Amino acid sequence: MLEIPGLRPLTARSAVLSTLLGAHPPRLPARSLVKVGELFDIAEGTIRVALSRMVAAGDLLQVNGDYELTSRLERRQARQDQSRTPAVRPWAGDWEIAVVTADRRPPAERIAFRQTMAGLRLAELREGTWLRPANLSRPLSVDCVVLVGRPVDDPGGLAASLWDLPAWAARARLLHDALDEADGLPARFILAAAVLRHFVADPLLPAELLAADWPGDALRSRYERFDRSFQAMLRAHLGI
Repeated sequence: MLEIPGLRPLTARSAVLSTLLGAHPPRLPARSLVKVGELFDIAEGTIRVALSRMVAAGDLLQVNGDYELTSRLERRQARQDQSRTPAVRPWAGDWEIAVVTADRRPPAERIAFRQTMAGLRLAELREGTWLRPANLSRPLSVDCVVLVGRPVDDPGGLAASLWDLPAWAARARLLHDALDEADGLPARFILAAAVLRHFVADPLLPAELLAADWPGDALRSRYERFDRSFQAMLRAHLGI
């Protein structure tokens, strides 16, 4: 497999989480999660300790011997799924602008708010002002004043100042080529998790603001073919 910066063997927690985020419904018995750990030479006891800690932390629920994602992580799974087949609409040139008017929040609330805005794929122009092109088919329900407007000139330059588009595109091309070379279930597992994380980081800008050779669609198309064979291999390994 191609060398891609940032790809490392999974920990017990990340192996469990990646497995459940990719499962529909996101619920599996402990024995299946133990078998995932075997792919990365993670001992059964280590996986079971991770499961107990994730239940205690509110990441998982234990139901009749099975483990499933809590509602918070189910929302993360939904964002992950939506990033594979994003709901976009034709762009008329408008931008969504969300302006924070509330009093200063406690640190934990500020962190949660920033995560919410990032999940909605808005970028921060300056403190308290978030925006993006209005090309996504999703509600924008946030604790802000929401406006619609247009930059006076150079929307492409504005987009380039808000997102590191060359970096996203370069990594997308590396991942695309790696999908063609991945060999063996552990390598495929790590690569699948990396591609899904990269989809979530895609700003999903309209084509008018992207380079002509933007690799987003090509990576999504290639990943769908890869995922069919990967899921079949994983089910065979888990015996389900």
